[in-house]
Amino acid sequence: MDAAVKTENEAKKLLTADDIADKKEKLTLPKVIIYIFLVLTAIVYIAPLLWVFNVSFKTNREIFSAPFALPQDITFDNYTFAWTAGKLGIATLNSFIVCVITLALSMIIGSMAAFGIGRLRWKGSKLAMTYFLTGMMIPVHCVLIPLFTRFAKLGLSNNLLGLILPYLTFALPITIFIMTGFFESMPNELIECACMEGANLFQIFFEICLPLGKTGLFVTGLMTFIGNWNELLLAMVFISDDAKKTLPVSLSKFVGPYNTNYSQMFAAIIIAIIPTIIVYCAFSNQIVDGLTAGAVKG
Repeated sequence: MDAAVKTENEAKKLLTADDIADKKEKLTLPKVIIYIFLVLTAIVYIAPLLWVFNVSFKTNREIFSAPFALPQDITFDNYTFAWTAGKLGIATLNSFIVCVITLALSMIIGSMAAFGIGRLRWKGSKLAMTYFLTGMMIPVHCVLIPLFTRFAKLGLSNNLLGLILPYLTFALPITIFIMTGFFESMPNELIECACMEGANLFQIFFEICLPLGKTGLFVTGLMTFIGNWNELLLAMVFISDDAKKTLPVSLSKFVGPYNTNYSQMFAAIIIAIIPTIIVYCAFSNQIVDGLTAGAVKG
């Protein structure tokens, strides 16, 4: 009797699971509308990129005569010119150096400051957090002239170090804000167990908290790298030597006051955005998961 009742209950569970699966697979009108909206949004964002990629293989005459047609002859002359004559090679190297150094410093300094605010108990922690968050509200235009005059006196103008310092300054607030959320969400039991085992403050930070917050480091590092990779204003004001210009500044040289070679300019744009596209396509899921995890406090 018990076996029959058990079999009947299992059958009901299976039917319930099948019903749930059917309900999940069933498309409703709101779902269809959402899917259509997402597809249209994807087309709106992807179509201009595909058009720029298409015209980067054309000549100026082809662009103006048939802007939406496929190129008659696929050639890489535009890319070769942009990389060599346009000096995108050295510009890419300069951008990479500036972004990597800024990334490393912001991750180290920002994570340490976030650990001190989020995990250590001291009276000025909230005031320090407010101070760092204030940096997120200051636009770069407000400090452009003071920075330029100060860097000119210190000999930091026309120098990559003159870009790294402001990049690091503007990257720290968001890094500290996100990493503080990660450190605050960590269980207190882990810290207490480490203290009972005799771990000091540096061991707790480097061996426990930092590995657990690697998702936050990944997210903030990615945001810092891409933001600095695309930054134009500071690089255009502080750097005047062609050998030290970054990628966004070198792109502006393809637009002249009287004449613009659009085919070469579009080829240069494709070269510039390839790294960001690769990064976003490869790590988009980690970005979403990291931001969601850092927003929840346990």
